[in-house]
Amino acid sequence: MNEKLDERLTTGHDGVIVNTEPEKKIVADMLWRGIKVAPAWLVLSFLIWGTDGVASGAYGIALVFANFIAAAGLLTWAGRISPGALMFAALGGFILRLAVLTIAVIAASKISVFAPVPLGITIIVSHLGLLVWETRYVSLSLAYPGLGPARLAQKQRKEMK
Repeated sequence: MNEKLDERLTTGHDGVIVNTEPEKKIVADMLWRGIKVAPAWLVLSFLIWGTDGVASGAYGIALVFANFIAAAGLLTWAGRISPGALMFAALGGFILRLAVLTIAVIAASKISVFAPVPLGITIIVSHLGLLVWETRYVSLSLAYPGLGPARLAQKQRKEMK
């Protein structure tokens, strides 16, 4: 492994390799789940709202994914600085990302293929759905921050194949 990767990984007490940047692993796991569900939502959007609905749904999914990636990046960066910076990044980052999301939706409202209902449903349901779905896999233990050890071990086995 390269040195940069080595400094982010540690071995837990039971030999499972743990990433010290759990935010990135959690978001990557959420995005993987979102990618699995997105085609079904886009097909449903097309059937209900037509091409405007599928375009708005795809834009909404892109906004949700970008929001999660920005949150992970900001929290990872702030976590390296201090706990105070992490708390500020969590609250301030939420407000900033909400403002950017609002600006992105307002900007899209000027486009002819914009359909507000599928976009709104996509953004709200995707955020809540992915967060609730991911809670099943997140460990709330300080011994295994981020994804639980069973989930991490399963992913590591897949990556080694």
